Amino acid sequence: MKKSILFLSCIVLVTGLYAQTYDADKVKPKALARYENAIQLLKDGLTREAVPVLLECINIDSNFLDAYLSLAGAFGELKQYQRSVNLYEKVQIKDPVYFSIYTLPYSINLAGLGRFEEALKAVNIFLSIPNISERGQKSAAYRKQSYQFAIDYASKHPVTDYQFAPINLGDSVNGPRSEYYPSVTVTDSLLVFTRRTGDQREDFMQSTITNKKFGKAQLIDGDINLEPRKGAITVSQDGEWLLFAGDFSGRGLGWYDIYLSQYTPQGWSEPENLGPTINTEFWESSPSISPDKRVLYFSSNRPGGYGGRDLYMSIRQPNGKWGKAINMGPTINSTGDEFSPFIHADNQTLFYTSDGLPGYGNSDLFVLRKNEKGEWGNPENLGYPINTIENEGSLAVSADGLTAYYASDRSDSRGNLDLYAFQLRPNIRPNRTLYVKGKVTDVNTQKGVPATVELTDNNNDVVLMRVQTDELGEYFITLPTGKDYTFTVNRKGYLFYSELYALSKKEADSVYKKDIALKPVKLNESFVFNNILFASNSYALPENGLAELAQLTQVLNDNPTLKVEISGHTDNIGNTKDNLTLSTNRAKSIVDYLVSKGINLERLSFKGYGDTQPVADNTTEEGRAKNRRTSFTITGL
Repeated sequence: MKKSILFLSCIVLVTGLYAQTYDADKVKPKALARYENAIQLLKDGLTREAVPVLLECINIDSNFLDAYLSLAGAFGELKQYQRSVNLYEKVQIKDPVYFSIYTLPYSINLAGLGRFEEALKAVNIFLSIPNISERGQKSAAYRKQSYQFAIDYASKHPVTDYQFAPINLGDSVNGPRSEYYPSVTVTDSLLVFTRRTGDQREDFMQSTITNKKFGKAQLIDGDINLEPRKGAITVSQDGEWLLFAGDFSGRGLGWYDIYLSQYTPQGWSEPENLGPTINTEFWESSPSISPDKRVLYFSSNRPGGYGGRDLYMSIRQPNGKWGKAINMGPTINSTGDEFSPFIHADNQTLFYTSDGLPGYGNSDLFVLRKNEKGEWGNPENLGYPINTIENEGSLAVSADGLTAYYASDRSDSRGNLDLYAFQLRPNIRPNRTLYVKGKVTDVNTQKGVPATVELTDNNNDVVLMRVQTDELGEYFITLPTGKDYTFTVNRKGYLFYSELYALSKKEADSVYKKDIALKPVKLNESFVFNNILFASNSYALPENGLAELAQLTQVLNDNPTLKVEISGHTDNIGNTKDNLTLSTNRAKSIVDYLVSKGINLERLSFKGYGDTQPVADNTTEEGRAKNRRTSFTITGL
């Protein structure tokens, strides 16, 4: 996180404060001597140490206006905005003409308090002063634009019944050094972060979370902490991967590269460079991995972007290799810097930091959301008071979408940057999530089978998650609440599994278990489509059944000699002859779909059975819906 330049920039732009702008003959000698000591402390960057010296100056000579102004600037640097404003206003009362040149830093401290309309009035006064330097005019114009943004944002996004009250995570997590880049697992059981432990060293820490209490932070075990030059760590939602940026001599492709460490029974593995599709000779950092571990988001300053640092994404291929990094585009990236992306457990919401998009000044936090087509929308500023006139850094949000974690140097920090938690406003929260876990097995041997698990939103057929099980066939998936999904599982040499998973009314933060037994591809094996439920007296393919047909297409492509018969069935409404015709047409509609996807007609056959083979009670609508089914049977290998 960048150091605030509020104080230093103001003294350069406004009056050259280190020079003696006061009349030395009118200042008491003892106050003047102490003031010169204070100015030297400020020049050396010892702002806190200068404050008591400046207070002493004022106590000695209550009319020493430059001591008031220097103390106001020091309090502004320390983010004690109210004390700064009070001092500026004292000078304004004592000498309005002399004060007028200080209306720019005065306005900045008003904005620090969230008093943007007053800040706008003050900066307009500054801009009306004759003979202001070009640099001063540019700085004031920039501040004016940010104040107007804040006023407009507040009018468009009124906030009621919300208090921004960050809570320091305490001595178990924070220490006398800086802590930053927080990341949490989907179960909110582990906090991972970076700690500055030396001038040229950063270490990775972890804290276990039990009943919302943070355990004593410890160094993460393994080789991951051997190298000193590293940072920006993130943990995957399932807690199995750690990704971070490192500048490792002789091991990287350039400056900082992105590395991966995986959890094993023996601890965290040796970091692995993610390779040239992601890393370049330039700077790559701030990785964030999607909950299905399929998409990596990160920041890079490589050539060809839209500004200094841009956000990029890379998709992991079925073979486990990472695809070529893709710039996320000019809507998301600006002419400035974009960094610190964080993809939420819902896989639909991305938070990140930008200093080039319209905001409150310096770098602000933004949120992106996917639309129904799975495309990213426009970035939205998180608003005041989450964003301020200072630099905002990385943000992580818990799986429940309620709690956010970030680094700040607030007045109660243990030292420099500390980690804090706060509650997000309702209008900027991501989707709440629930968890599905289970194991994929061979139906005959009961042994675990590595497979691909895919979940499709039934409202729009957009694939939300696609995860690979581990070698034992176990998987863990997070899902946004309020939706129904088609749940499909694929493994070469097996028939796919597909089922409608109705979760739209399930509670958030719940854990559901779903074990799946796959059937090997063999002669006469049958499969009933779970989601292709035809409307009464219709053979039009239902939209929510296309995901299953896509899976069957994949099976046929993976097994080029496989032949199948598609069978159609009806309920007992209507006469037998019409039902036979209807069931035949239903089977044929599936064959037509498969042919349209490139499957050779010679590998396909179809047959209608009418209402002669019911699988449920025809006296209820639910039973009749199940009888209006279709299936396929393997007729040739």
